[in-house]
Amino acid sequence: MPTPPLPTASALDTARLLMGVFLPTVAKGPIIRRPWAVGLAARLDLDSKAVGVVRTLHEKYPDGPLMLKLPIRKQAVVLAPADVDTVLAQSPEPFSPASSEKRAALSHFQPANVLISRGPVRTVRRALQEQVLDTSHPVHHLADRFVPIVEEEMQQLLTDAASSGSLPWGEFLDAWYRVVRRVAFGDHARDDKDLTAMMIRLRKDANWAFLKPVRRRTRRRLLQRISEELAHAEPGSLAAVMAAAPKGDGAEPAEQVPQWLFAFDPAGMATFRTLAVLATHPEAMAAARREADGDTSGRRFLPYLRAAVLEGLRLWPTTPMILRETTRPVQWEQGLMPAKCGVLVYAPYFHRDDRHLRSAHGFSPERWLTGEDDGWPLVPFSDGPVVCPGKQLVLLLTSAALAFLVSGQNFRIDQGQVLDPSRPLPGTLDNYSVRLAVSPRG
Repeated sequence: MPTPPLPTASALDTARLLMGVFLPTVAKGPIIRRPWAVGLAARLDLDSKAVGVVRTLHEKYPDGPLMLKLPIRKQAVVLAPADVDTVLAQSPEPFSPASSEKRAALSHFQPANVLISRGPVRTVRRALQEQVLDTSHPVHHLADRFVPIVEEEMQQLLTDAASSGSLPWGEFLDAWYRVVRRVAFGDHARDDKDLTAMMIRLRKDANWAFLKPVRRRTRRRLLQRISEELAHAEPGSLAAVMAAAPKGDGAEPAEQVPQWLFAFDPAGMATFRTLAVLATHPEAMAAARREADGDTSGRRFLPYLRAAVLEGLRLWPTTPMILRETTRPVQWEQGLMPAKCGVLVYAPYFHRDDRHLRSAHGFSPERWLTGEDDGWPLVPFSDGPVVCPGKQLVLLLTSAALAFLVSGQNFRIDQGQVLDPSRPLPGTLDNYSVRLAVSPRG
């Protein structure tokens, strides 16, 4: 007897998902954000509406992953928490992160990166990234080098902001890019804006995936620059760790590096958004300052501030769509999922589920410290065997930046959205429109 297929959404429900969830998310920019689209999403509350679309769909189709009715592409959406756990726990086989959409996008600047690799070569590339990024350790072995870099650049940021008394997103991003370049390549790369500009240019193209041709000359120039950095790596940088690490066949070290530059960009966005929430939530700010003022780790391990960044990412995930693709047919209790089938986990649906999460629309870093939501798919860095290998390093750098900023300065939102601790926080936080007033802490 043939195995029945999974439940399939009607054409109308498929259209609702595509128009209400997929299109607004892609319009904002999956690889680099489009400020105008983020602003529009905030004004029209599109992300909250997208969560509502997925909730309605789940109520109508409660059992198992749901296939969409598409003319060419085989695509499923995961609606149940247990099914999210299954997909992430069984990645990269049979749920490969190298989906066709992701390959088309990331090939614009890193065609041999681990994220879009499969088989034995993926294992080699993943092992290299984990070694360089110290994936299994909460404190990177170069933390004593990286934390001072963060503090120096945050101090420069505050010095620059002092003349105007305010801190807009653009100035914060410039400072964050300096942190990223110094951590990745060393102090000599601090002001190498050309390298960042190449990445931005290619990432803007990557937003269009297969709809835009690859700038092969620019990509070749970028990868050549990175190869030169690895060949003459500055001690105390990630590049030096990469250059010295043992490498298996097919490792392609230069093509693993652009992902650092790519992933650390949304980390800066998460830091700025978290700072904006702390500025408007006195109890959370007081807790953050108690930790920063009493820290004895040299700002290498700050649990509350790490939790605050995670909470900011829960509220506004920088990777809202987690994509997988089946490498073979997968049997579910409700039916068979075919091979080469796209699998979508829309993280905001689970992150903002007020039926199951306490304070789903509020700012509660404590949830990450108490484990109250263990077992629920809160996945700002994905999860399972293909969890973001740079998660701990990102939390180290972002928490160190926040500790330095809040310990000596007061912040309030001078321009931008209202973030009221007594009201649900918005589904979209438009960091591009936020300007923080800055004054010395009394």
